[in-house]
Order: sequence, then structure tokens, then C-alpha cells
Amino acid sequence: MTTDYVKESSFGVWFLGTRTWSTHVLTRAMNDLERLIGTRRRIAPVILDVGCGYGNSLVLLHDRFQPSRLIGIDIDPNMVAAATRRTNVCAITAEVHEASAAKLPLDDASVDIVFCHQTFHHLVDQNASLREFHRVLKPGGLLLFAESTRKYIYSWIIRLLFRHPMDVQRTGGEYIAMIKAAKFDAARDSISFPYLWWSRADLGILERWFGRTPPKDHEETLVNVVAVRL
Repeated sequence: MTTDYVKESSFGVWFLGTRTWSTHVLTRAMNDLERLIGTRRRIAPVILDVGCGYGNSLVLLHDRFQPSRLIGIDIDPNMVAAATRRTNVCAITAEVHEASAAKLPLDDASVDIVFCHQTFHHLVDQNASLREFHRVLKPGGLLLFAESTRKYIYSWIIRLLFRHPMDVQRTGGEYIAMIKAAKFDAARDSISFPYLWWSRADLGILERWFGRTPPKDHEETLVNVVAVRL
């Protein structure tokens, strides 16, 4: 463990580059967050992607939002190199930096959108990172937040294959409360709790193979939030 994050397992690093990740995890989250944004889209925004990984999210953000400036950060130098290669291959203009979410290399109020997808549960000091998101966002700027909850991170398959700081994991409600406490507005219609097949302990087998409907009183495994910087 570093002071900022828990390094992903070798399996996790590999998984981030798979089609399953890009299609069923990243793209589906991006679709839902776009829906939650609604009419709050901005023309040519400045976008920061926190934890950009292999750079697939940078490509999606470029194509969907046509930003005037696109910035990716990742604390892993190997991911920074991979994201740079990805953006070069796709011929998009993006700045990619090695940096911690708890100490962003950006000026105050310089960003319109912070995109944080499946990164937060790796961070040790989540409150410090939220303070940084708030600092770099312009008033009225958007935090696009997509996370796995404690229920999913504590599941046997995730414990086996991935690595996380287990003592900082939170429920969906606790994440929302944390975001609000960091001086963001998160209205009810800007929040969703997807229950996707890959986030369940049985990987959706009971539903897909045997037609069993997931129980309505299940504990949420994912939370997506579009929060506004106050």
C-alpha cells in the first residue's frame, strides 16, 4: 500500500484492458451518467478523468462531450504510458499525467467536469480526494461519480481477484452522504443504483440461466451520481 491508494492485482490490471471492462463496466456507466446529466451538458467543457487507466475512458469522454481540454491522471506510471498510447492511436488530444487524486496538478476552479469511474474505492484518503475535486471544479461544475459499493467489494470473487483498501469501503448511501458533506449537491434524480450482472456474487447466472428475478430488497452493489459543485 502507498499513502494514496492500494495497487491493483495483476489480474485487475489485465481486466482493465478487456472488452468486458470497456463494454459492460465503463460504457454502461458512461451511458447512465450521461442520462443523469440531462440538460446540464456544457459546450466544449474542460474535463478531468481521475484514474484514466488504459485511456479507454478518455476516448469515450472525447467522443461524447467534445471537450476543449481533456486531462487524464493516474498514479500508476504504466497506466499513464498506456493511456498516452491509446489517445495517440485514436488521434485525440489529451494531456495525461502521473498524479494522485489527493493532490491534483491543476489550478483552482479550472475544470468543468470531473469523471471518477471505479477509482474511488482504490483511494486511501477519499475525503482528501473529494476536497481536491471540489477545489479544481468551477462553481456549478459536475462530478460524474461511478463506484462499486462495499457489498460488491466485500464479495468473495472480488476479494479473490482484486486488491482494495478494505477499511474505507462504503455503501451507496454512505458515498452519497460523503459527496454532499464535501459541498456538492446530489439531487435524488441525479443518482442511480444499477444492479448489473457482473456486480452480483453469482455474476447474474441465476437470472440469465434460470430466469430468477433478483430480489427487490437486495443491497446495492453500484452507485452512479452526477453531483454539482456548490
